[in-house]
Amino acid sequence: MARYLFTATYTAEGIKGLGKDGGTTRAEVVQALIENAGGRVEALYFAFGEHDLYIVCELPDPVSAAALGLQVRAAGGVEASVVSLLTPAEIDAAAGVQVAYQPPGR
Repeated sequence: MARYLFTATYTAEGIKGLGKDGGTTRAEVVQALIENAGGRVEALYFAFGEHDLYIVCELPDPVSAAALGLQVRAAGGVEASVVSLLTPAEIDAAAGVQVAYQPPGR
């Protein structure tokens, strides 16, 4: 399974819901959502700063990650984004792949 980082920033409506439901309940909802998509939550943190929520999880494939991102954003409570995470070994493998690339201006 591949790892993903989901970041979320609550809308005003989402913050009201978080205040009503509480962090533990929202974390349980998120965990159930990811597990129902065939994944597993590795870490979930609420935060101050650029984003309100950070989730590191495993999902079966990019389609599952995209589906979760689309459904969560469509619901309107958060602005969310998904980042595919790579292990050091995956970067090593990528570094060994030869590709033809021409930089701009050359």
